[in-house]
Amino acid sequence: MEGPNTKPYKLPSDAVWFITGCSSGIGQALATLIAKSPNRVVATARNTSALSAIPGGDRVLKLELDVTSVPSIDAALRATIEKFGRIDVVVNNAGYTLAGDAESTEDGEARAVFDTNFWGMADVSKRALGIFRDENPKTGQQGGVIVNVSSVGGWSGFPGQAFYHGSKFAMEGWTEAVAKELPTSWNIHLTNIEPGGVKTNYATSSLKPTAKRHPAYSDPSSPANQLLGYIQSEQGRSMWAEPSALAAAIYQVVSRGSRIPIRIPLGADAHGLVSMDLEQIKKDLDEFKDISLGVGDPKQMDTIDFLK
Repeated sequence: MEGPNTKPYKLPSDAVWFITGCSSGIGQALATLIAKSPNRVVATARNTSALSAIPGGDRVLKLELDVTSVPSIDAALRATIEKFGRIDVVVNNAGYTLAGDAESTEDGEARAVFDTNFWGMADVSKRALGIFRDENPKTGQQGGVIVNVSSVGGWSGFPGQAFYHGSKFAMEGWTEAVAKELPTSWNIHLTNIEPGGVKTNYATSSLKPTAKRHPAYSDPSSPANQLLGYIQSEQGRSMWAEPSALAAAIYQVVSRGSRIPIRIPLGADAHGLVSMDLEQIKKDLDEFKDISLGVGDPKQMDTIDFLK
């Protein structure tokens, strides 16, 4: 079985980008970058008044979009096809952070972050697949790219944001599985973008504290409080990347004419954290190898080639 994303992708010179969560941060920076290029862009937000910083023009379409509403998603995608005829790149960027101890997080809070970060992404992406396969060929372009803005927190979990990490882990697993479902002839590519620290609203207005915290977690030296203190401090964020740098990297990944990876960490911190995590995973694999291989038939190893 041929692996996903093994073939190169060639971005059309007049590509149409559909980007969610463009009111600030990475989404705004990417939409602005595309608006200044020969490509075309659909910039979306819950309220179009939040899109004023993005340049206008014939190659720019600004739309209201609530990714937690399927009718809103359908309307935005339909308006895009009516305007431009196709969509080449979908960037699922809308999302936010829920911070606090997992034990006392209310069910409504936890489900809401999944509704935006995971289900919003899935609902947009499912519809994008059909557009890439069935609508784009009518304009002479087969396929497209789904860029899911995850996080290094979609690879590694950190204290104080368990449900946020859960939503990003779910995003990454969904993306990888779907990429493996698609025939290579469809020319559809999916990727998880894993930024490290970025100077966005991630640690400010996009960080929602849980409604309650259990007093058992009130110690300032607890792991969650230490980490939350770091990301909410100006000193902690001082070396984070600029959103424009992330936008440029995302554009490079999609436009360079080569294969697009299932996941790519962006930033020295993200690359370093993933590298350290891989070393720990290898250590655990080696330490517990005898227990692992003591389960089941050794011939199960033969299935690995099929699953790659």
